[in-house]
Amino acid sequence: MFSSYRALREKLLSTSISVESVVSAYLSRIEAKAHLNAYLAVFKESALSRAKALDEKLASGQPLGKLFGLPMAIKDNIALKGEKLTCASRILENFISIYTATAVERLLAEDVVILGKTNLDEFAMGSSNENSAFGAVKNPINEDYVPGGSSGGSAAAVGGDLALVALGSDTGGSVRQPASFCNVVGLKPTYGRVSRYGLVAFGSSFDQIGVLAKTAEDAALVLEVIAGEDAMDSTSSNKPVEAYAQATVNPKDLRIGVPKEFFTDALDPEINTMIQGVLKKLESQGARLIELSLPHSEYALATYYILATAEASSNLARYDGARYGYRAKGIKDLNDMYVKSRSEGFGKEVKRRIMLGTYVLSAGYYDAYYRKAQKVRRLIRNDYLNAFQQVDVIVSPTSPVPPFKFGEKMTDPLTMYLADIYTVPMNLAGVPAISVPIGFNAQGLPIGLQLIGNLFAESTLIGASKLVEALR
Repeated sequence: MFSSYRALREKLLSTSISVESVVSAYLSRIEAKAHLNAYLAVFKESALSRAKALDEKLASGQPLGKLFGLPMAIKDNIALKGEKLTCASRILENFISIYTATAVERLLAEDVVILGKTNLDEFAMGSSNENSAFGAVKNPINEDYVPGGSSGGSAAAVGGDLALVALGSDTGGSVRQPASFCNVVGLKPTYGRVSRYGLVAFGSSFDQIGVLAKTAEDAALVLEVIAGEDAMDSTSSNKPVEAYAQATVNPKDLRIGVPKEFFTDALDPEINTMIQGVLKKLESQGARLIELSLPHSEYALATYYILATAEASSNLARYDGARYGYRAKGIKDLNDMYVKSRSEGFGKEVKRRIMLGTYVLSAGYYDAYYRKAQKVRRLIRNDYLNAFQQVDVIVSPTSPVPPFKFGEKMTDPLTMYLADIYTVPMNLAGVPAISVPIGFNAQGLPIGLQLIGNLFAESTLIGASKLVEALR
């Protein structure tokens, strides 16, 4: 398989290989690795048909898209017209999308080939991909371990060479954490950089479509295509889209913030040692390491799980058996339909978050929880904006622990939520972040380093990521 889209494109344009042969090879591998359960749907016929059409386009001398022939996967909470949109939930098991997400439309316009839709934690709620109604995804590096979540299927697809690039979504770390666990790059752009139109809502003020790829350059190429203003999403930004893939940073000009709150005894010692090793190498190249403080970090997880569950409670109220999705049988009245349809259609983790969110929004608790959490969110955002007056990027672990085994954290939701401790602050602040692989621990499990950028500073983030990649 291919190490980067650049390597693939060169071969495609030289006609030493065809798009059809590349797509066939990926489809064969998907079939051979079906036990990983990375895909919920594989578009074999349509992918091969599109590949043939692209080969004909090349032969006829027509202008080619920026991502010509790129074999991609799409997380199954992102809409593609005429295909299922399940969100890995029984409640949407047979729902067919009637339109295509803006990000996907832009990719198709640049000649990508979509291989299929990938598995996820139900409604993108989880950190291990064990919450899917259609079975857990296995980590392609070591199948005894989880791939991370919620974009576990997309991460496993890229990490297991079942797609060259995949789209995911990131509400509290759902692109970056599985990227770290599956030894790939995971990019969460600035909130508003990519249209959310066609992304099924979990937490609307947090959700952002992100990219999982083999390299930072590949992630940047896809970002160039999917970024930009969209009339269908009022939260999308009209800031110009930069040439992210060409971004470079001179290490001598790079100021790296090292927050003291992120490197404590709670962090796995091996992960800490590996990150410090990377920082020393960057420092030897001329980068400046600046210790800084993000004083409200300790409140980030609690703030996130109040606000995100509140938004989930509101967003998931539409799945009630009335208009679309699963409807329970043998119902007596309207209330019975609501209760039974939601009880039977949603999984345990989704129900837990809906209940938490409904509670914090309820009369008598709104001020104590939701309103206070919104105020703390502003303080956390200010911490980051103040920090970026001194530094260009901030470094942190992506996850406090290496990949864990199936079932290891499922019995204790709080322990599972702690897996997001280094990723949720960026969604609260709306800033971009990227997870870059930095090697393997003594058990052979992959470790990722997270770089965080200022608002709309994706170019700096990509440039710094390339420096980290060059150290491997």
